[in-house]
Amino acid sequence: MHIIKKPSREEAREVMPDIQRRNFLKQLGMGAAFVTAATIATGCHKDDDDNNMNGAGISLGSGDVAVLNYAYALEQLEAAFYTQVVLTPYTGITDMELDFFKDIRNHEIGHREFFKAALSTNAIAGLEVDFSSIDFTKRASVLATAKAFEDLGVSAYNGAGQYISSSATGLVYLGLAGKIVSVEACHAAYIRDLIEPGSFAAADVVDANGLDKSRTPADVFNIAKAYIKTKINTNTLPK
Repeated sequence: MHIIKKPSREEAREVMPDIQRRNFLKQLGMGAAFVTAATIATGCHKDDDDNNMNGAGISLGSGDVAVLNYAYALEQLEAAFYTQVVLTPYTGITDMELDFFKDIRNHEIGHREFFKAALSTNAIAGLEVDFSSIDFTKRASVLATAKAFEDLGVSAYNGAGQYISSSATGLVYLGLAGKIVSVEACHAAYIRDLIEPGSFAAADVVDANGLDKSRTPADVFNIAKAYIKTKINTNTLPK
């Protein structure tokens, strides 16, 4: 059953109450170095679009911009999902679970808005999502989807880090990605324990060396495309 509800004015104000767009970078501890890095990253977006006409859909750009837009797309998906979870809580949800889902929603919205602000004019447009396969009234459906999204997000960041350039700007991006993926891993562990206590580091996500698994951008979008209606041209993503 697919339920869509738009947030009321009061609900909209509740989302990220303590974070204003003008001070995202300060709140997230990025400082002036990131502002400089984000400024350097602009300027190549127009050319990227012009040179990427051989594929269908929205262009992610190229180089570090493409990697950041890749992360931005995934954060849009997660933010939209958790916003819907909070707006239409599943039957039998506890107060504690709802409070935790509100926290996760706020984190994902923070990540989404962070990338949007950082990319500036290089940012892709807002994506149209498709949650028709999710029954938001059922706990099992919501938790299974949340688990899939969080595991996907962690593996996506793990796989994308190698594609960020070794320039000074790229190293700033890499540090920021590390801060975000650690939060995503906390989400993943919590969701897994809601489904099955003690499963936070199961063998399907952590290998024999104690390392989180990773996915390539192509693998990630192949999974995520079931929930994203907007066509995305992934031709310029690292292979």
